[in-house]
Amino acid sequence: MRHHTIANTSVELTELGFGASALGNLYRLTPADEAAGAVDAAWEAGVRYFDTAPHYGLGLSERRLGAALRSRPREEYVISSKVGRLLVPNERPRGVDAEGFVVRDDLRREWDFSRDGVLRSIEATLERTGWDRLDIVYLHDPDDHWRQAAEEAMPALADLRDQGVVGAIGAGMNQSAMPARFLRETPADVVMLAGRYTLLDQSALDDALPAAVEHGKSVVAAGVFNSGLLSRDRPAPGMKYDYESAPAELVARARAIAEVCERHGITLPAAATAFPFTHPRIINVTLGMRNREQAARNAELLRRHVPEALWDDLRVQGLIRADVPTTWREGSRCP
Repeated sequence: MRHHTIANTSVELTELGFGASALGNLYRLTPADEAAGAVDAAWEAGVRYFDTAPHYGLGLSERRLGAALRSRPREEYVISSKVGRLLVPNERPRGVDAEGFVVRDDLRREWDFSRDGVLRSIEATLERTGWDRLDIVYLHDPDDHWRQAAEEAMPALADLRDQGVVGAIGAGMNQSAMPARFLRETPADVVMLAGRYTLLDQSALDDALPAAVEHGKSVVAAGVFNSGLLSRDRPAPGMKYDYESAPAELVARARAIAEVCERHGITLPAAATAFPFTHPRIINVTLGMRNREQAARNAELLRRHVPEALWDDLRVQGLIRADVPTTWREGSRCP
């Protein structure tokens, strides 16, 4: 599997990343053996970049990922986690977490983008995982906390990076406008864009991606299936788009894209996985992986050849924006 380096750092990512939210029981239980099997299968497929966060299952994802990677040489893989949500004792537990993870709510999340909050969060992550360091640290969803995140959290992360404690720093969000500001106005090296440069949403072409080009910084693409609508060969009513039921017009558009993909001998999920790499600043696609089968499928999607003519047809039919780049970046797996 190809590796690409985060600009201005020595941190190398495999083109496919392991998104570990499902290891925290996102939406439903993930048995421990399935979680471990997902990591094993991803490793066997060549994946060496793993992304987690305290938010995912109130620390469960971090604990499981740390345990699954413990026997592997630490220098052979890259880990990212996130700061901004401290886990603190929950004085009023109701039994189950209310933010989408099927775990006990003995802990709760507390927003904190202060310097002290950043340091406490990283220390807690290292304790939960057993790792001696994090390679990448992202600010996690600072949408409503720009000032503290930019003026306190990011300088704290920059100090850690400059001391060699972490390798790269950035922000991970479900929007593209504020990540553009992080790229332009802060020492961020990389942003993780969730769902904003996909076959159904190219809004990052208006802000985050031009900022990455202008400042020579890197982008990791996540949420490339837009919460599920692009994850099947034939989209169907009732599927999710950005965590909610997909509107009928988006389902129809996804079906139209799927039909064009079929004419080019490629599936919709394979095209959705390949699409972010049309932009030269995107160096990785990180996909959620719940079990061994999902991990193997994701690796196979990445390996499939996607003809350049597919993007041409989608542009001509108005199914993707006309300003989507017309050539694959240098070194891509596709000609």
